Amino acid sequence: MRTIFKEARKISIHRSSQRRQSDTPSLQLPPSQFMRAEITLNEGRGQPLPAGQGLAPQDLLGCTIDHLQRNQELSADGVRIYRKTVNAHERHHVETAASGRGVLLGISLRDGHRRRILHEHHASCHDFGKGSIYVRDFCDRYRADIQSGFDFVLLEISHPALQRAIDERPGPRVGGLVDVAGVRDEVLAHLASALVPALERPAEVSLLFIDQLSVAMTSYLVDNYGRAAPATEPRPNRLLSRSHEARVKEMLRSKMDGSISIAEIADACNLSRSYFIRAFRETTGQTPHQWLTAQRLERARALLEDAERPLADVAAACGFADQSHFTRVFSQHTGMPPGGWRKKMQLEK
Repeated sequence: MRTIFKEARKISIHRSSQRRQSDTPSLQLPPSQFMRAEITLNEGRGQPLPAGQGLAPQDLLGCTIDHLQRNQELSADGVRIYRKTVNAHERHHVETAASGRGVLLGISLRDGHRRRILHEHHASCHDFGKGSIYVRDFCDRYRADIQSGFDFVLLEISHPALQRAIDERPGPRVGGLVDVAGVRDEVLAHLASALVPALERPAEVSLLFIDQLSVAMTSYLVDNYGRAAPATEPRPNRLLSRSHEARVKEMLRSKMDGSISIAEIADACNLSRSYFIRAFRETTGQTPHQWLTAQRLERARALLEDAERPLADVAAACGFADQSHFTRVFSQHTGMPPGGWRKKMQLEK
């Protein structure tokens, strides 16, 4: 991130220097890095939504197209980058319906913008200076009264792109992004200023550069505006104490037929049922039922060494419902029926 920030700052300084020499800034990149076919431009041509009754056409971000003095767009992997500028000071309205498009980051390039955001049961007013940002999720309906002109670089980050950044982040899990409005962020401001020349002349910029900045900005968002995920992943290890483990195993052995409930065992250890099951599995590597079945089979193998003992008696002594049940379970775990296993053992002696 620090390297990306330095690179973006150099481009931003270079751009400012050129503005003093010419009214038209220029971004110089080696021709070998140009990947024009991979970058799309939407300069001055919004993709309008159908106009409602008495409403002017709006673009995909809810801006009234007729009000836009600048309307630029680039595409990267899972991220769409825009620059939207409105110089007029007349009030207008922005609105987008709830959708699954992802999240939107807006970064103000100048001072003096003010908007009133309409929530379900209240409204909030926010002032934006140069470098102020907002973050919102497209899953929520968005309505805002725009009370002055604005100049924003915006990143529409798809859910897959955001999830990749979350998955790649080390440390505690992030469950999404928090909504913010009017918060100043110097890092995002410098990264956004580095995108301005690319938006103005997309044919001169490489896809690698756009991808690099979009990944850096998405990762920065996750690191600094991530919402903590529920404390279920990763789960801490839950182990039974030695005394609890011994007590549980004794209780299970005393009921070889399985006629004991999880609630009984959990209560004996003063644990909840769900906690006990997880703790038993993490302690023994088996569920309580799997462990008890293994104990039944171990006892059955010991009793089968007596060649004279009927299989029905072995089944009853080991807690199986009947000889058929015993044969089925024994065959599943050993690959042969009890009678065949006993004959094999006798031949090997």
